[in-house]
Amino acid sequence: MRFDVLTLFPEMFDVMHASIIGRAIQNKIIELNLINFREFSKDKQKHVDDTPYGGGAGMVIRPEPVYDAYQHIVSSLTNKPKVIYLSPRGKVFNQQMARELAKEEHLILLCGHYEGIDQRVIDEIVDEEISVGDYVLTGGELPAMIVMDAISRNIEGVLKDESIEEESFNNGLLEYPQYTRPEVFLDRKVPDVLLSGHHANIEEWRKNKSLEITKERRPDLIERRKQNG
Repeated sequence: MRFDVLTLFPEMFDVMHASIIGRAIQNKIIELNLINFREFSKDKQKHVDDTPYGGGAGMVIRPEPVYDAYQHIVSSLTNKPKVIYLSPRGKVFNQQMARELAKEEHLILLCGHYEGIDQRVIDEIVDEEISVGDYVLTGGELPAMIVMDAISRNIEGVLKDESIEEESFNNGLLEYPQYTRPEVFLDRKVPDVLLSGHHANIEEWRKNKSLEITKERRPDLIERRKQNG
């Protein structure tokens, strides 16, 4: 999977080179390219924003530097990659979307700032707008990292297959509780069934715990499962 990220703050993505995703980049399972679209500004001071037509607070990112940065990426490509704009008005990101996007070979992620990006370049190059939740952040960099992390975990070779299957949301439920050594901690003992070695009973316990936690914390997921049969 190749990720190209159009951003004004490429230094924020240093965190992507840590832990599991960092190893995937090192092992060339994932390719991450950061493109600062400020470099494509034709302004002497490298400004990329301007006041909004029609008035209003804040500044809007001009279309030219974004478009030119995009053309820099795609000009040598045979196939057009999917372009995702991280935006609070986008469709809320979920695990199903992460699985679907993991099937792509190449994604371009566009990170906005200020009051957003000129709509004309969005209309020209963006295929999908994605939000990571019903709240507003200062820019699209953190959402882009969240989306890349979630997608990457569904790419073959990044995680062990069994780890993916047992994670929250993959079966429409939240994950069951996990325990490790010591067997007793602060007078709290690991549930006996997990020490029994009886795999069928352990599986049943985990399934019941997943249902119990999901009903308590995310009843909307239970309703969704019912609707989907």
